[in-house]
Amino acid sequence: MTADKSAAPVGSVPAPRASGEPVARGRLFGYALGSVGTGIFGAVPGLLLLYYLTDSLGVPAAVAGVVLVLPKAWDVLLNPWVGALSDREAVRTGSRQRLLLLGALTLPVLFALMFASPFTGGAGAAWAMAAFLLAASAFAAFQVPYVALPAEISDVPAQRSRAMAWRIVALTFGILLAGGLAPVLVGAGGDGRGGYLLMGVVVGALLAAALIGSSLSTRWIRSAPGPQQLGFRAALRLARGNRPFFALLGAFTVQSLAVAVMLAGAPYVAQYRLGDDGLTTVLFVCMVGLSAVAVPVWSLLGRRFGPVPCYLAAVALFTAAALGLYPALSAGAKLPAFALTALVGAGYAALQLFPLSLLPETVHADAGRTGQAQSGAFTGVWTAAETGAMALGSGVYALVLAVTGFVSSSDDETVAQTGTALGGLTAGFTLVPALLLALSAPLLVLYARRAAAHKNVKDAAA
Repeated sequence: MTADKSAAPVGSVPAPRASGEPVARGRLFGYALGSVGTGIFGAVPGLLLLYYLTDSLGVPAAVAGVVLVLPKAWDVLLNPWVGALSDREAVRTGSRQRLLLLGALTLPVLFALMFASPFTGGAGAAWAMAAFLLAASAFAAFQVPYVALPAEISDVPAQRSRAMAWRIVALTFGILLAGGLAPVLVGAGGDGRGGYLLMGVVVGALLAAALIGSSLSTRWIRSAPGPQQLGFRAALRLARGNRPFFALLGAFTVQSLAVAVMLAGAPYVAQYRLGDDGLTTVLFVCMVGLSAVAVPVWSLLGRRFGPVPCYLAAVALFTAAALGLYPALSAGAKLPAFALTALVGAGYAALQLFPLSLLPETVHADAGRTGQAQSGAFTGVWTAAETGAMALGSGVYALVLAVTGFVSSSDDETVAQTGTALGGLTAGFTLVPALLLALSAPLLVLYARRAAAHKNVKDAAA
């Protein structure tokens, strides 16, 4: 077998590929593997951490909401700084590998600790918040440079699109794997703290395999953000002028918030509306399983009709299905609830595919304006908004629970909820996400207008 002469030894930086050279499938797989890990970390805390706090550790819903939001508030501040740091590292070394490996090595351990509290009540809340804060910081170290890599994988848009397609499939697989497996592992361990500990260790091991594997497999990517090392404030000032980027970011952030609210509510509607918390896995698989099938369909539709019209159609589909879920869940109708959740998943696939596919192109288009392809600066802002929205989603759902009178419990007790609480946990899972999705549509229209205006100016200059 002949050696791959383009492969670089550990610690070295290979020369960039010739223009137009296709990216090998093995390299695309290595890059996409990281999205299995980011999907795991994005799904499991959003799906189970709030429920773990309120129904296993006995933490009041309002306090649990604070536990979930504060670490991510820190993350919102941290991620843009990590983005600027990643760009400076890339200028000095031509690589983003050190930050990737730092996150890959530390996040799995911290993830397991999040679900390993030896305490209940206030002490348990403090343990979970500390572990979550550290885990969020480790995730930023990996996620921010990782999201910057697609813009640097190739100088050909078609090759960048291939990389994003691989990444979306891997992300969907990671979400499906973790979201489907995690509740099963909790049940296998006895549904209490022991079950969550088992889940944290097993899922943490999967997380380590994905993140470390991807970090080692992307050494070949040469990162060259620009001719100078920009500081944190200078990088953000540079990014601020990219108006299409911020319109796209606004739409994606609101949509991420909607998905996070729905994700946090899944265990509650499974237990209190459908009568079995084990159905959390079924709801999750209905949503993400169809999402995995829908990604290539949306990709074909996007190429034929354009990404923005298809993006708007997906928003409408998600919104309509979420609205339909309210009466289905209120009646305890399992089959209609599963079918509508699958339709939500079909829309969710596009909500992942289109913004992440448009992001690298938005960054590349801006390079002509500034002379600096500061991928890290943009992805730092992007991941800050995304992680903040995902955390705020759990906080919003916790607020709905607190306002409508939901009563928390520990492993040793079962609490009957009032009709108001049941209505609140159902509305939080359905009506709140539907409203948020509807609010994101005008931002998508604004993005399309700004992107078209940017292209017209660029064409006129040429």
